[in-house]
Amino acid sequence: MDGKRALSLVQTAHPLAAVADDDSQVRSIDDPLLGRAQRGDSAAFRALFLRHSPGVRRYLGDLLRDDAAADDATQETFLRAFDSLRSLRDAARLSSWLFGIARNVFLEHCRARKDFSRRLNEPNRDVEAVDEAPTPDAVLLGAEADRVLSEALAHVGEPRKSALLLRLDHGLAYEDIAEVMGWSVSKVKNEIHRGRLQLRSQLLRYLGGSS
Repeated sequence: MDGKRALSLVQTAHPLAAVADDDSQVRSIDDPLLGRAQRGDSAAFRALFLRHSPGVRRYLGDLLRDDAAADDATQETFLRAFDSLRSLRDAARLSSWLFGIARNVFLEHCRARKDFSRRLNEPNRDVEAVDEAPTPDAVLLGAEADRVLSEALAHVGEPRKSALLLRLDHGLAYEDIAEVMGWSVSKVKNEIHRGRLQLRSQLLRYLGGSS
């Protein structure tokens, strides 16, 4: 996340904040591109990639908090999307469909990371510890806001954080988030409401306010 987006999310985290769901213009552009890509037009698929990969990369970056892993996961997401593109019948579902693939890739990465962590406990492993904590006196305001938001999101926890990011950062409708997460719409609304309150509470602590 960059500093500007972090500050934007800080503002959006208020429980009364609104998120625009009207993406009809994006969908109208995706529709012909999807049809061409499904017929084997590589240029059309590349155009879809260029339109949607920044959002998918941002989503995975927020979840994984590792740039290299997020880059790899984004590539894997679109490789899988390319392989199964013909199964998608409705261009209006393209964004939520991609986020669903991305979430599966993220969950697989988490399982692999747990396996790796277990292997690190074996003897004779020479692993260098890396301290990723930023030095407050050495960062600009934007980077500081980014750090604070990342720490606040870390307190929300999975899978609520995934749903919250899809709503606040990517503007998906509740119905689309339900499809990505495999939840009912009522559960999506409940989890996002709870996530907003958690995030707001953490941010207010940093800002010196009260919940």
